[in-house]
Amino acid sequence: MEFTTVVFYFFAAILLAAGVRVITARNPVHAALALVLAFFTAAGLWMLLEAEFLAITLVLVYVGAVMVLFLFVVMMLDINIERMRQGFWDYLPIAGLVAGLMVVEMVMVLGGERFGLVAPEPKPADYSNTRELGLLLYTEYVYPFEIAAVILLVAIVAAIALTLRRRPGVKWMDPARQVKVTHEGRIRMVNLKPQKPESKTE
Repeated sequence: MEFTTVVFYFFAAILLAAGVRVITARNPVHAALALVLAFFTAAGLWMLLEAEFLAITLVLVYVGAVMVLFLFVVMMLDINIERMRQGFWDYLPIAGLVAGLMVVEMVMVLGGERFGLVAPEPKPADYSNTRELGLLLYTEYVYPFEIAAVILLVAIVAAIALTLRRRPGVKWMDPARQVKVTHEGRIRMVNLKPQKPESKTE
């Protein structure tokens, strides 16, 4: 068995374990750390497939965006800061495990030549990984790509429909009725008779 195959199965096992941990962990911090590990491992698999653009995008965009979103949600929630600080060091073991696995993955991918990983054949100077990915995505896999886009659109519409609720007591307006309003209905003229101010008597 080649070393590349061993690395693939090793990364795949970590990715599956991290994904299961994301959906089974009750602690949101543990789930976020497992999600970061899953994204980083997936980026390592992309590196093995010579898709460096996808690997860098996954690390920079998804890991950064997800962690920022997670921190934003945590800061918006009503959480006792003192209680969180008391259990700060409880996250050290799992954080060290995630960091250690990420270091091992980086060593296996970037320093693979020392472990017997055969280096790929050099590409020509005008080779573009992003261009090749786009050509493959929009030619051979154009129908699966469009189907995935439609599924994501349906999921977005369904999420909006499920979260949109008519709450009693909330003021809202009908745009159709607002458009039909004429200038007579917007302004009402009131005829007020002039009044003299009352004289102050001592």
